[in-house]
Amino acid sequence: MFLFRTIFKHIWPHIMKYKWSFWSLFVLQSARVFSSAILPPLVLKKIIDLISDSSTTDHLQKVPLLFDYISYLIIIIVSGYIVARVSGYIVVQFQANVIRDLHAYAFEKLTKHSYNFFTNQFVGGLVAKAKRFVRGFEVMHDIFLYEFFMTFFSLIGIFYVLFREVPTIALTFLLWGFLYISVMIIFVKFKMKYDLLEAEADSRVGGSLADVISNILTVKIFSARPKEIITYSHVINSERTHRLRAWHLGNIQDATQGLLMISINILILFQLADNWSHGLITAGVFVLVQSYMLNLFDKLWGIVKSVTKFMKALTDVKEMTDLFGQTIEIADHANPQPLAVQKGEISFTNVSFKYIEGVNVFDTLNLTITSGEKVGLVGHSGSGKSTITKLLLRFADVSDGSITIDGQDIRSITQDDLRSVISYVPQESILFHRTIRENIGYGKPDARNEEIIEVAKKAHAHEFISKLPNGYNTLVGERGVKLSGGERQRVAIARAMLKQAPILVLDEATSSLDSISEQYIQEAFNELMKGKTTIVIAHRLSTIQKMDRIIVLEEGKIVEEGTHAKLIKKNGYYADLWNHQVGGFIE
Repeated sequence: MFLFRTIFKHIWPHIMKYKWSFWSLFVLQSARVFSSAILPPLVLKKIIDLISDSSTTDHLQKVPLLFDYISYLIIIIVSGYIVARVSGYIVVQFQANVIRDLHAYAFEKLTKHSYNFFTNQFVGGLVAKAKRFVRGFEVMHDIFLYEFFMTFFSLIGIFYVLFREVPTIALTFLLWGFLYISVMIIFVKFKMKYDLLEAEADSRVGGSLADVISNILTVKIFSARPKEIITYSHVINSERTHRLRAWHLGNIQDATQGLLMISINILILFQLADNWSHGLITAGVFVLVQSYMLNLFDKLWGIVKSVTKFMKALTDVKEMTDLFGQTIEIADHANPQPLAVQKGEISFTNVSFKYIEGVNVFDTLNLTITSGEKVGLVGHSGSGKSTITKLLLRFADVSDGSITIDGQDIRSITQDDLRSVISYVPQESILFHRTIRENIGYGKPDARNEEIIEVAKKAHAHEFISKLPNGYNTLVGERGVKLSGGERQRVAIARAMLKQAPILVLDEATSSLDSISEQYIQEAFNELMKGKTTIVIAHRLSTIQKMDRIIVLEEGKIVEEGTHAKLIKKNGYYADLWNHQVGGFIE
């Protein structure tokens, strides 16, 4: 019950947006049950009793009444057909609307999670779970409406008629029904855990496949295809084991319910024959009971299958709602302040930070970057350079202390507002599988074509873009794979230029460029940095020589700071790093 409440907490509000369609479907399906399952056998009983009645010798006296019954039957069948078509139209409209809303809801809930959340998830697994979440609703709604509700309504109508016509047979069938349902509930509850294991194994298959495809270049470089085939075979064999176990249980379930149905069918046939032989029922009642029983057998057989499918869909939906229920690591303030950034002065005050895994990075770090100042961050790998940018962008939150921009704590404003004032170019520039124009204009959706071309020229991207067959309308492929590393980086730089934020963060932004391109980009950066507070993370120290200040980090502490010339003269940490690079060593 708790599982149902948890799941429907996420689905029910989207259903209630279209409540008139939702409730009208139950009214229409009730009418459909009457016109297809309850009334036709009753009219057929009248027809058979009329035809088989030997008390009336004049055959012609029966004809008008026979045609009346046939007319009633035709009207009922046609009415049922019309109701079914109207219901089908409303179902299509209703489900299409809810499915669209659930897609949007899943997208919104997932993208609220922090960057760290996605680094710990398989992309393929998340996509599969999102699709199964939406598909699960569709399956559950179809089953509930067409199987559960229609079967329940059919049972009420059929047992009402049977208790009026043949109460002893109705009672026999009712007692059998309780036995049948009890046995099937035991099977379904036992099988559910195996269905859940099968769904989890299926997610692992999708995630494993996506992981290899996403890293196919690495697989080929290391000639690791045979190894990955073996690894993948272990994953799919595990999935096969769980699937076979679930399916074998399904076969045992089918065999059990089949035996139960054969048993009751034989028993009811003997009861009907005995009642008819003693003149207690007519031929019409015999046919009525058989019609109802065959109808119920079909419904009950289908409903057990449907319960299994329903529970499978429920487990599919549960996978996604479990993610929805996870605490969002980096959450916005309940009552965020309006953004008040104007100059872009950044202050780290007594900042301490420790990763979840327990690695302590900073302990009471104090750092102020004045408005318009250009600062370079250098240090060995693991010294905390990239962590500073993660904290500034709120990809992670400080453990203690505070980070402010123009005196405003960045935790007091929304993450979207914070990042709207920061242009960030990461070391690895990932592009959308969209056109180059869309990728450059991503930070400014209303940008004019002239603006996009202008920043592309400043980033020295216009030259290679113009040579492409489709120019700015060229699709770059998933993650930008159709472009070289340097081309992707230049597109990303152009994108940051177009954003025109007061704070600029460059995380090895020229690492994928050749020397000539880097020279051009440096010229563009000099123009871009004017009037902006700039943080540049660099391993290649030649890129930060002209910074206003260079900060040297070592094990999360500021060990040196000053201009390039002063730090070289000091002959300390920075000078040592510089001499290693000048001497041709790679860090």
